[in-house]
Amino acid sequence: MKKIETKLKGCFILEPLKLGDNRGYFFESFNEKTFQELSGTETRFVQDNQSFSTKGVLRGLHAQGGEHAQAKLVRVLQGRVLDIMVDARPDSATFGQYEAVELSDENNLQVFIPRGFLHGFVVLSDAATFFYKCDNFYNKASEWGIRYNDPTLAIDWRLPEDELVISDKDQVLPFWEK
Repeated sequence: MKKIETKLKGCFILEPLKLGDNRGYFFESFNEKTFQELSGTETRFVQDNQSFSTKGVLRGLHAQGGEHAQAKLVRVLQGRVLDIMVDARPDSATFGQYEAVELSDENNLQVFIPRGFLHGFVVLSDAATFFYKCDNFYNKASEWGIRYNDPTLAIDWRLPEDELVISDKDQVLPFWEK
């Protein structure tokens, strides 16, 4: 497995070693010891989540705060998404900046998103199955978010706004106030 740094401190991409022949392929998607060595953390994941969405579905930008903050390791099992992570840590040198990574069942890339980041994605293919590990349990009361079309962030979601499918909850999130 190879670690690829992003411009956001603590946020990185993992590229698995994929072995294949005429029968198909094999790769190790997660190994706690390898992950901890590459990340330099002792992050332990306690919850796995999976979602299925069709083209244009935009989920996010969400986070959990306080003692319920979550780090995530995300990947796509089927399809293609644009994954977005926003540094929401006020004391960070990259506070308010975002990184975009295309994840797909073809590239098998994974992104580690540390605690203190907002996270979201949009489905670029006809459909996608998104999978992620969390290092803390979900707590609805500590969830917060920022509007996907915040002008301060100016995220390019790669699809026209009229093609986006957004939940009622995400439509009413506040705009970013740095």
